[in-house]
Formats: sequence, C-alpha cells, structure tokens
Amino acid sequence: MSDLFPNEPRQRAAASAPLAERVRPKSLDEFFGQHHLVGDGKSLRLMVEGGEIVSMILWGPPGVGKTTLARLLAAYVHAEFSQLNAVAAGVKDVREVIAAAEKNLKRFHKRSVLFIDEIHRFNKAQQDALLHSVEEGIITLIGATTENPSFEVISPLLSRCQVYVLESLGKDDLNAILDHALQNDEQLSNRKIQIADREFLMLLSGGDARKLLNGLETALRLTAPNADKSITITKQKIEEAFQRKLTLYDKEGEQHYDIISAFIKSVRGSDPDAAIYWMARMLDGGEDPKFIARRMIVLASEDIGNADPYALTLATSCFTAIDYIGMPEARIVLSQTAAYLASCPKSNASYKAIEEAWADVRNLPNLPVPLHIRNAPTKLMDELGYSKGYKYGHDFDGHFTEQQYLPDNLKNKLYYKPTEQGREKDILARLNAWWKKRQR
Repeated sequence: MSDLFPNEPRQRAAASAPLAERVRPKSLDEFFGQHHLVGDGKSLRLMVEGGEIVSMILWGPPGVGKTTLARLLAAYVHAEFSQLNAVAAGVKDVREVIAAAEKNLKRFHKRSVLFIDEIHRFNKAQQDALLHSVEEGIITLIGATTENPSFEVISPLLSRCQVYVLESLGKDDLNAILDHALQNDEQLSNRKIQIADREFLMLLSGGDARKLLNGLETALRLTAPNADKSITITKQKIEEAFQRKLTLYDKEGEQHYDIISAFIKSVRGSDPDAAIYWMARMLDGGEDPKFIARRMIVLASEDIGNADPYALTLATSCFTAIDYIGMPEARIVLSQTAAYLASCPKSNASYKAIEEAWADVRNLPNLPVPLHIRNAPTKLMDELGYSKGYKYGHDFDGHFTEQQYLPDNLKNKLYYKPTEQGREKDILARLNAWWKKRQR
C-alpha cells in the first residue's frame, strides 16, 4: 500500500519531534506487529481495502500501535480524523467534534473518525454522549484502552463497537522497528550506529515500541562518538537512558505466572513482608496495578472469607482507589491492602462451599424445590400446595425456623463449614445451634 500522507515529507517531521513520532508508520506496510489484525487477508486490512471501517475499541498494552493504527485506518477510508484524550477532554469537547462531523457529513458527504485515547477514563456521562452519534453513523468511534473494555466501557457503547485485541510487540517486531528507525530517520540514517546489546534494549522496552525508540534516542544523546565518528551504544548507556537496571519480569511469560503465584501464596500464608516484596517485583517490572488489585479481591473471598469480611471491602476499595490515582501513588494503596490481607485470619470455607454445591448441581441436576418454599402467585399453584406450610422466619424466636430449605436428596447436606478463625468462630457457634434445632 502506498504512502497515505503524500503531503508530509517522509521521515521529515519536525527535527525537535521525538524519534517515535518521526518514524511513525505512514502505511500498513510500515506498521510492525499486530499481524493477526493487519496482515494479508486479516480483518482490519480487509476492512480498509473494502473502503469501510466500523466503530471499534483497540485494547492492548502501551506502545503497541493503537494511536498509529487509528490514524492509518481513518486515512485509508479518507475520513476526517479528530483525536481526544479522555484525561483532558469533557462532554463539551465530544459534542464539538460531533457537531463538526455532522456538518462534514451533510455538506461534504465526508465521514469522520473520532479517536479517543484512554477511553476507559471517560465517565458514564461522557460515554453516553457518544451513543447516538455512533449508532447513527455520524462518527466512527475508535477508542484506545489498556484496560479490559468489558469492565471500563459502558455496555450500550461496547455493543456498538467491535473489540480488537492488540498484543505486546515481540522480538522480531521490535528488531524491525529498530532497523526501520536507524535506516529511515533523517537524523539517524546518515550516522554509523552500533547497539552493543539489542536484547537488553528490547527487554527494557517491555514490548513497547515508544519506550524502545525513546530509550534509543536518549542513549544516543548520552553516547560520545568514536574517533571515526561512529557511535557504539553500550549496555551501560542503555541502563542510564532507562534510569534503571533490568528487573527480570516478563509480563507475558513464565516470570509473570511465577511471581503472581508467589504473591498469592505469601498472602495466603500470612507473610505480609513476602507479599509486599513480590508485589514490588511486579510493579517494578511494569505489571498493571489493576491486575494485582483484582487478584486481591479474589484472595479476600477465597482465602479470608468470613474470617474477616472487611477484607473484601478493603480489596474492592483498593481497586477503586488505584483507578482514581494511578501510579506511582497506587503502590501505597496496594501495599496497605496486601499487608492487611496477609495479616488477616484465614478461611477458605466459602470457596469450598460453592465448589461442593456446584459439583452437586452438576451431578444432580434439576432437583425440585420443596413445595413449602415455592412461590404461589396463582390460584392453581396455591391449590397444588405451593407455599403451603411455609414459616416466615421473623415471626419466630431468634428469627429462625427449623423448616427444610434444600431439596429432599440433599436435606442434610452441609456445604458451608466455618472455621474457628476470626469472625467465623461466631458464625460457627450460631450455625451449630441452628443445626441442632433442625435435627430435633
């Protein structure tokens, strides 16, 4: 495919622009990565070759080409392109873009693409403002997000968009991006540049092309030329450029699973120091703080449960708080929550209860509901004995009755078996007293 921006001199963005901007792809053939979407015969390439694009959400980690891809898609279908950042934009900005898009459509029959970066940061009102225009085709929406759109984008808007998942860039893609920059950027192509440890540069970039190119550019500034005016970028200069040494943590590989496992088991094992250490390893390696927070919400129920019901409240509040404030301050909230969860009394009784009940539901499907606890909204149901003999618990001493609630086949089954840990000790005593009454 040819250059989509013929009026822009190739590789001649403003000299002061960052390298990542100067070498931004001008066509899908220059776009590295995401072969499952833009490769020959793949969905997005076929879409633009047909001259049409649909509203979509591009979901993927930072620096994998979401913004570039949105620009390219709009250019291929000759649409007006507008960009908003959800952090800075409000409903007023959205409405202004929509008004301009309506004018373009009516007067010039030209389509408009609205690209919203970090769309997960739009609140419900801001997202609602897009619905009508997307549905009517006034704008084609392309939203970019690093967060799961199922959680962050309202259902009505999500149902009007196709979700495309972008992947972290692999070694081959990063190598291709490096070569392309060194060979095609006007400021770099006429210099003899050697990178002593490409592997190290790519590891520090974490699959993020922008981070890779910014790191390369900074390392170049820190490196003095050799006698022959060539430049050799050493591992030390790469470390200086990134202002850090490599933390061995691959968000997509074995280290990801090993370290989150170590974190979970440290909390379950009541070791707050180990939990905070493994959390620090994840955060330093670039892990998404929300991933850690979600795991703690699960932990709070699975491993603590009713031994300390407040654990779930705190874990849920932690997720909300880090969404509000972001990194680096989010690390403090994460640390507080991990320390509390690890220090709590532990019980997996609720987890075991649902697993056992689920197994019975699958092995003994469709057991009938006892008649006395069925609903009787019609006269026929009343005549058939629905709800007959039901005892309203609040009418009895202790707000408790001995009546049966489980199906006959399971009437003596115990799923929830509280431990004597924390507040479950009180629950256990109460349930034991009720159980004895039922047996009588």
